Amino acid sequence: MASILDEYEDSLYRSASVQQSRANVGIPHSGYVNARLEKETPIFNKQRIDFAPPEKINSLVVSSNQLCMSLGKDTLLRIDLGKPDEPNQVELGRKDEARVYKMFLDHTGSHLLIALNTSECLYLNRSVQKVRALSRWKGHLIESVGWNKFLGSETNTGPILVGTAQGQIYEAEICVSEGSLFSTNPDQYFRQVYTLEEESGPAPVCCLEIERGIEGKFFIIATTRKRLFQFVGKVPEGTEQQGFSSIFGMHADHLPSFREFPANLGFSEIAFYTPKLRSNPRSFAWMMGNGVLYGTLDYSRPDSILSDERVWVYPSDIDITVNKPISIVLTQFHFLLLLPDRVKAVCTLNGQVVFQDLFLEKFGLLTRMIKDPTVQQIWIHTEKVVFRYHVQRESRDVWKMYMNMNKFDLAKEYCKDRPECLDIVLAKEAEHCFQNKRYLDSAKCYALTQNYFEEIALKFIEAKQEEALMEFLIKKLSNLKPSEKTQTILLTTWLTELYLNWLGILEGDPSQRNLYLDTREKFRTFLSSPKNKDCLFNNRASIYELLASHGDTEHMVYFAVIMQDYERVVAHHCQHDEYDEALNVLSRHRDEKLFYKFSPVLIQHIPKKVVDAWISMGSRLDARNLIPALVNYSQSASTQQINEAIRYMEFCVYQLEETQQAIHNYLLSLYALCRPDSLLSYLEQAGTNPNRIHYDLKYALRLCAEHGHHRACVHVYKVMELYEEAVDLALQVDVDLAKSCADLPEDDEELRKKLWLKIACHVVQEEKDVKKAMACLSSCALLKIEDVLPFFPDFVTIDHFKEAICNSLEDYNKHIEELKREMEEATQSAKRIREDIQEMRNKYGSVEPQEKCAACDFPLLNRPFYLFLCGHMFHYDCLLQAVFPNLPAYKQAKLEDLQKKLAATSQPSKSHHRPKDTDTISLGKGQQSREQIKADIDDIVAAECVYCGELMIRSIDKPFIDPQKYEEEMQSWL
Repeated sequence: MASILDEYEDSLYRSASVQQSRANVGIPHSGYVNARLEKETPIFNKQRIDFAPPEKINSLVVSSNQLCMSLGKDTLLRIDLGKPDEPNQVELGRKDEARVYKMFLDHTGSHLLIALNTSECLYLNRSVQKVRALSRWKGHLIESVGWNKFLGSETNTGPILVGTAQGQIYEAEICVSEGSLFSTNPDQYFRQVYTLEEESGPAPVCCLEIERGIEGKFFIIATTRKRLFQFVGKVPEGTEQQGFSSIFGMHADHLPSFREFPANLGFSEIAFYTPKLRSNPRSFAWMMGNGVLYGTLDYSRPDSILSDERVWVYPSDIDITVNKPISIVLTQFHFLLLLPDRVKAVCTLNGQVVFQDLFLEKFGLLTRMIKDPTVQQIWIHTEKVVFRYHVQRESRDVWKMYMNMNKFDLAKEYCKDRPECLDIVLAKEAEHCFQNKRYLDSAKCYALTQNYFEEIALKFIEAKQEEALMEFLIKKLSNLKPSEKTQTILLTTWLTELYLNWLGILEGDPSQRNLYLDTREKFRTFLSSPKNKDCLFNNRASIYELLASHGDTEHMVYFAVIMQDYERVVAHHCQHDEYDEALNVLSRHRDEKLFYKFSPVLIQHIPKKVVDAWISMGSRLDARNLIPALVNYSQSASTQQINEAIRYMEFCVYQLEETQQAIHNYLLSLYALCRPDSLLSYLEQAGTNPNRIHYDLKYALRLCAEHGHHRACVHVYKVMELYEEAVDLALQVDVDLAKSCADLPEDDEELRKKLWLKIACHVVQEEKDVKKAMACLSSCALLKIEDVLPFFPDFVTIDHFKEAICNSLEDYNKHIEELKREMEEATQSAKRIREDIQEMRNKYGSVEPQEKCAACDFPLLNRPFYLFLCGHMFHYDCLLQAVFPNLPAYKQAKLEDLQKKLAATSQPSKSHHRPKDTDTISLGKGQQSREQIKADIDDIVAAECVYCGELMIRSIDKPFIDPQKYEEEMQSWL
């Protein structure tokens, strides 16, 4: 195990110098370079707005990218932040000493309420320029407004809640008339619904918030200086427009639930965080005397929406008696506190100050901080300057806080796109689980880290946690890349050894039977995993050795099946005499090579099943490769067992129609050994045509002779056309068989006669049966009595073959008479031929001077010519020209040769110095030769009329124009 660990370490870290360089630059065990190439942007990035107000800023509100600012005594500035270059200024039109006390802007940025310090309230809609006074609101100093986010629109606020400095909560509604600029009274109604009190009596309503939960349930949060009230109730569906009086009416006789804290700032403020536009807030932060009450909002709770509450006390440098906080804003993970000269950001996870921004004295004291919930921008202003904060990547360091709080799932969620941070979280979680003895969970986490492999493995080994070690190795293996082949091999080998050790321990303990079965299933799943298949296949020799060293034959077979190493599986079954199982494996996987290898063993024990398996394989098996197995089997088997071999050979011959000579020869040998009757029928079925016979004739002849199968030998002789040998052997068996052989050479009468003489001789001399000998004469017309007589002994009387002799003499007489008749016919034919010749010699024809050649139509007598009996006349050269193309090639050659000889004889001799006698003799010989040549030419050229003879008939299928000259002829016609 240690060696495997060392090898794995070496494969992961090849170079010690690389490790040293990592250590020198301070790289943690995670292996990630945690370096920042550029200065990281702060979470809260401040920007000063390029704006110089003509008068001091009294109040500022922002919502939905709409900013409203109160300047001086009587000016209101509205800015659409989408079009910041187009500000809109509105005059309040107040002549008295009234000042703006507070402003409230709804979530759509359409409705602006302006509370004056004279207990009056003004209203301004985004679409108009004129401020309207709300007469019903007069006499109330407005401290807070709860906007209706569910029914409000750009022209109608819907039912809203209004909190006053005297502790009353009013329900009101403001509507802009469709027909004119304003209705007579934009405030539709203004009625009191509740009064908030503290222990000393009514207290100002510092904040109001309306939220809707599930199933029509509404939650109303209201705060005073020291208390936070919750009003919960359902508004029937369809009656939302009627307001919230029913909810407050439920608490007319008793106080609603509230949270109270002893300290007092003189006011309080609550902030909410809404993750997405038009969704419900998810968390809250209430700034009060004792600190900040932070928690989440759970809308499924029946009585209280507040959940997971905790109080974060103010930082130590904040003294509420000297520099108490002014405003609070809540983001996803922080709340920001506004102090007179600075802003502090506190993390809601651990209460630590993570950001502080100090403002210069020249800007004046900070007045108010507000957040635009739609774009998540934070605005701060003094009397002179306006600032804006952008929140950027607020969750960048949240993972650290969750990790330190042991909330590892949340920590991983917030660093899933930062692998270097995720590795740190996983390592911390793994260590936490290990210390708490949750070893399996620790192993799973360690496997996902980049920590040194050997350190983690040794850690589990020292703790004697093999199960956790296996889990670690499995997870580590699943995370390896396909290119990391060495590490994969080492891990799979180590895991195999651990599994085998663990199975060996569990198998010996009956009380751990269920765990053993579960572990065995895991091991088999590991071996059959597609991801590990290639690695296990390449390293199968080592796995086999491990399995063998543990004596685990069951898993050795299982692994061999997975690796498709069926040879090993079959061999295992054969070694353990499990022949049926071995054959089942062969039949299931249908591997021809394995059949060839293991058939010799299997057929010795289960011959019938093996042959059935062979037959089911059909033509996929080459029967020639199975013959050795059958030969070994048949040499030691009984006749009944040999029948199985014959059954397979017959299947190959008759079903598969095998033509291999070895197969047919082996079937012959089996027939000769055990089934002589089948032998002859097989030979007869094979036929007598040597070209269509697939067995070896010589081998078959020797085989039949060795086993004394004479009829089969006779058949083979007949196929080999050794008729004399066939008759000789057949006479030893049956005369009729010999007779059938004697008639076979139909084209050789001499041989047939010889064979019948053999039969006759055998009948006369061996069987001494004269009648049967006479029957031979009647069976063969080639035999005569005189051919058979020499075979009879001297003492045989003529009575036995008198009839045969008489028949023979009669045949001779008939033959003589026939010959005489033929001679007379021949004499008459010769006489008629001589007469025809004489008549032909006396025939002649007359040619008129005006006759013309039938071919060229020129006068006939101008050149040598031929006259035929049909009346056609041709010049010599014209006839030669017409006949020559239609002559066979050999006659054309002969005609050309005769013409050359004729031309040679017509030339005068060049030897003028020769004697006269010699010249005369030469001329005489030349004249005879010339006449003979001319006669030979006439025989070829003038054998028949070119128009009336067979030549014209044979040329009927020839085209009029030679195909080779067709194009030329066609062009000549154009």
